Amino acid sequence: MKQSVLWQLALSSVILATGCQSTSTETTSQTSSVSSPSVTAPIAAKVPYKTKIHGYELVDNYHWLRDDSRSSEQVIAHLEKENSYTDTILAPSEALQAQLFSEIKAKIVKDNRSVPVQKGRYFYFNETIGDQEYASIYRSLTVDGVNPELLLDINELAKAHEFYELGDIEVSPNANLLAYTEDTLSRRIYTVKVKNLTTGEILKDELKGVQDGVVWANDNQTLYYIKKDPVSLLGTQVYRHTLGTAQEQDELVYEEADNTYYTYLSRSKDGEQIFIYHYSTESKGMSVLSADDAKAKPQRLLAREKGLEYSVSKHKDWYYILTNLNAVNFKLMKAKIDAVSDKANWQTVIEHQPNVRLEDFTLFDEHLVYQSRAQGQSKITIRELKKNKEHQIEFNDPAYRVSMIGNNTLSSDSVRVQYASMTTPKTTFEVDLNDYSKVTLKQDKVLGDFNSADYQSERIFVTARDGVKVPVSIVYKKSLFKKDGTNPLLQYGYGSYGYTVDPGFSISRLSLLDRGFVYAIAHIRGSQMLGRPWYEDGKKLNKKNTFNDFVDVTKALVAQGYGDKKRVYAQGGSAGGLLMGAVVNQAPELYHGVHAAVPFVDVINTMLDESLPLTTNEYDEWGNPNDKAYFDYMRSYSPYDQVSAQAYPNMLVTTGLHDSQVQYFEPAKWVAKLREKKTDNNKLLLKVDMEAGHGGASGRFKSIKDTALNYAFFIELANGRL
Repeated sequence: MKQSVLWQLALSSVILATGCQSTSTETTSQTSSVSSPSVTAPIAAKVPYKTKIHGYELVDNYHWLRDDSRSSEQVIAHLEKENSYTDTILAPSEALQAQLFSEIKAKIVKDNRSVPVQKGRYFYFNETIGDQEYASIYRSLTVDGVNPELLLDINELAKAHEFYELGDIEVSPNANLLAYTEDTLSRRIYTVKVKNLTTGEILKDELKGVQDGVVWANDNQTLYYIKKDPVSLLGTQVYRHTLGTAQEQDELVYEEADNTYYTYLSRSKDGEQIFIYHYSTESKGMSVLSADDAKAKPQRLLAREKGLEYSVSKHKDWYYILTNLNAVNFKLMKAKIDAVSDKANWQTVIEHQPNVRLEDFTLFDEHLVYQSRAQGQSKITIRELKKNKEHQIEFNDPAYRVSMIGNNTLSSDSVRVQYASMTTPKTTFEVDLNDYSKVTLKQDKVLGDFNSADYQSERIFVTARDGVKVPVSIVYKKSLFKKDGTNPLLQYGYGSYGYTVDPGFSISRLSLLDRGFVYAIAHIRGSQMLGRPWYEDGKKLNKKNTFNDFVDVTKALVAQGYGDKKRVYAQGGSAGGLLMGAVVNQAPELYHGVHAAVPFVDVINTMLDESLPLTTNEYDEWGNPNDKAYFDYMRSYSPYDQVSAQAYPNMLVTTGLHDSQVQYFEPAKWVAKLREKKTDNNKLLLKVDMEAGHGGASGRFKSIKDTALNYAFFIELANGRL
């Protein structure tokens, strides 16, 4: 969660190509079906594995596909057969995949520099040149990046690895040392390294098996990091490391005893304190320790309370507190630092509004800037702390994404904001905190003949089966859209963890729009698009609302002429892959093709296994199946358990062998069971990246190949060629 804001901003421009780009003119007219190569799909052996619970005997015939070591010859051979089968079936689309890759890549600015972010006396930025897969990280004493100093060349770091991810970078308070974390396996298990920025030397200090975030103490010799449990992969232990000593000598500062909590680290904006975050799904809190004392012990700000969520930002002698205390959609309060442990001392700064979700805030010496969401649309408001005078920043697009990022300096006289819509590339601008004037720092370029005016976005509401109105964001190319039920339609959804998928810009998506596709995001329950109650109504014993909303949006979009009922496609990943699995069990006839990426589909078995990453932390999201009420409800929708003898859409299922979030064997087992049960002759394809994990391939161009494969699957289906 708590990567540095500096690196978040740097990373955002590095990955602008991944999952988002393109252009083309191929038609979407239906053509005669081309027969696929004659090849037999792999059939997995059935080896019954029995689990008894709540009076049931669960039989999992494909449990044998689970190999935690990733070394079983039998399992690897089966996965390779699946890959070979998928490659053979998709071989006729290879030319289209190559075309998509080329046109997406051609839209990306090769030489690209991010907007510099100030931290201390330096301005930090990243830059990619030519066909480099990764960025180089620089800093300069001037905002325009003159005479930059190279800090890290990620291309050099990555060249010896099939996969490489730079997790976090943190510069020491005296700006002489750089700590960075790297993952070379895609398991989200990082190693911390430290570079001397004066000599260029990589220090001998190497901290292994850690979470990606690190924090410096103010002595420039002490690093705080979180060590991961090697089995569950949960970050449970906060350690303090002194440079020049062995990792085995590091001091355990804090250990999380409750395995339903995640642990994260950050520093206060003024650099005086180090925060330890304690986050579960329904309860959140913090501990704090002095950044000036290398022997400090963390102090919890207040005792944990089930259902209470809060986080704080330090401002002089005050803590500003974002909390759900008697406020389902959150409010902002403040308290003196020495009095924060008693909630009776908390004073209201921004009142709770039942229909407005308070999402985020940042503080400056004399100003507070906060982000709130009403009817699904975010807005940003500037408030003078002394006068309570406010100004709201306006946005014109019908659907958009906006956030505050890179605001590291309390004394700044402007707030930095990033904005994008489904037709407007990401734009970074600054708003003066006093006169509210706005300066655009950068808008991402799209090479070629892209013109924002050629595309149209809409925001509509669809009435679900229980009468609830579901927001939907839609985009299409004006010249190719008829709204007469003839356009192919791709609908995306997620709908879990309260994560809101805002409608932003995607370069890769242009490859679909320019072929006549309509693209829609269904903002289904389980997100917080319409506030915290929207999330509560899509989790635990309300989870089926998420699936029902998605199906009802599909039906409405077809009925309103946005899509051809014979060419409707769906896509979702991770928990969105669970959504895909539930949807194809409930209403397979609605979809011609479905892409489920790293799908969480074996809900019962996963949530019963506390050794797996995420399981215990997610009881508050899905429920604990050891409780029969939750077990019965989960079983009624779990995609793996609900596979039945019926016709299913054409399906592409993608995963990574080293996925640490949704283990590869969930989709592998699901595909095996679908092959056993389904009654149709539609395509069922499993593609396993044998090098990647949950996030897919690394590198800004390598990842485009994944996107090209996924889009070719939809386009070939839409044109009757698969």
